[in-house]
Amino acid sequence: IDNSGSMRDKRARVNEAVMNLIKASNQQDEVFVVNFGQTPYLDQDFTSDLHLLEAALHQTSSRGSTALYDAVVASGVHLRNNPRLGKKVLIVITDGQDNMSRETLQDAMRKLQSNKGTTVYAIGLTDEAMARSGRQALQDLATSTGGVAFFPQTLDDVNEISRTVARDIRTQYTIAYNPGPNIGTGYQTIRVEARTPDHAHLT
Repeated sequence: IDNSGSMRDKRARVNEAVMNLIKASNQQDEVFVVNFGQTPYLDQDFTSDLHLLEAALHQTSSRGSTALYDAVVASGVHLRNNPRLGKKVLIVITDGQDNMSRETLQDAMRKLQSNKGTTVYAIGLTDEAMARSGRQALQDLATSTGGVAFFPQTLDDVNEISRTVARDIRTQYTIAYNPGPNIGTGYQTIRVEARTPDHAHLT
């Protein structure tokens, strides 16, 4: 979650929406919290304890710049380093565009795509702090991993979006393709078929 100065008056509503998302998720899910401004901070490691997560969400300073891509890459590494996780989701909430990262957008997208199935959901709180290029960057981060970017017009919409994301996490499957070392160059044709008793021709 963005912890820069422009988020100061938004964090209470954002924290509420995040807690609602966590409560709507599977009770066995594990969550970690990274607050970022100029530097990302792991304020709570993986846990299912609601009290610990709520306390981490309130570890806010709301000042400084926005190193979004650095925070995304660091969070992706933290997800990858937990081998117990089958499905991995990264939720990014910000109201501004990156203005401080050492990583680039392309770096972040490439490293996320190599993270074996991490799906990014982005919530861009659109106001004067987020230019069109910032919105496009969030869109690219999300769609490159099979996720979705949301751009609510008001803070009131964030709660509904959080419920949508929680529902997606609980009901959707992510299929990742990891080519072997001898696959060759160029595009590969891939066909995926799913069979169920009631729907014989899912593709």
